[in-house]
Amino acid sequence: MKKYVEDLDFQGEENISDWTPWSPQDIRRKKGVLDAARMMVNSAMTAPVAGGVPQLEAELIYGQKEIEALARRVEELAHSNKAWKEAYLYEAVMVRDSDVVIMLGNTRCHETPLDANCGMCGGTMDCGYFYDKVEHKYGIVDTTNRKSETPIKGPLCSARVDDLGYAIGSALWTAHTLMVDARPFASMGMAGQKLGYCSNSGMVVGVPVAAKPKNPYVDVNVDYHLINMDRVLDNTRKVYQTARLVRGFDYRKWIPKPTNKKGEE
Repeated sequence: MKKYVEDLDFQGEENISDWTPWSPQDIRRKKGVLDAARMMVNSAMTAPVAGGVPQLEAELIYGQKEIEALARRVEELAHSNKAWKEAYLYEAVMVRDSDVVIMLGNTRCHETPLDANCGMCGGTMDCGYFYDKVEHKYGIVDTTNRKSETPIKGPLCSARVDDLGYAIGSALWTAHTLMVDARPFASMGMAGQKLGYCSNSGMVVGVPVAAKPKNPYVDVNVDYHLINMDRVLDNTRKVYQTARLVRGFDYRKWIPKPTNKKGEE
């Protein structure tokens, strides 16, 4: 057995800030959010589920490349359905403004329904609505055909989906306790599934997490996909550089100064 060696080198200094993005001080802040996200996953995994049957999986997404890939997939979904377009384009911006995105999925809602004859799905009281619409044999659902014309392939057992809701609620309670901002989004969950996250699940919900001065998931601008911090800053860079060229001067010879109405400096 490997002997435990205790690291007693406990000293140092850390600067933590949200500006500038992806600077050392910002990455330290993000790491704190990642720790909180892992605690949120623990809360989700221990949330109550029907029968106490294991049925949840989670994945954490963080890093510039990974976050950007998720945001772009949400944008693709936005342009696939007119009814979703505006909201999903806004939510893609929220992905980019997140430190971590949690994917929470239910691995049984599409494969092993509760079989409680509850009728929660809106069908008959014998789970026939579910089984009539899937390929099955010996009471086992065949999930090998993963093709779907819809973002979420149904039917799904509503009782299992409810259990996913309890898990998400538990994770959000922990986010509130740990003082990080978080909010669940179906768009991010569907985009995550398309990217291969929570591949064993029939239903996935994305929960972005951030710790910034302003909650990124509420109080957004109209046309948020165009008027957001990243786009505004980039446009400012363009305007600032252009203004320097148009109004340039040789500071060694003359520096313009404001004048009063009489033309005096």
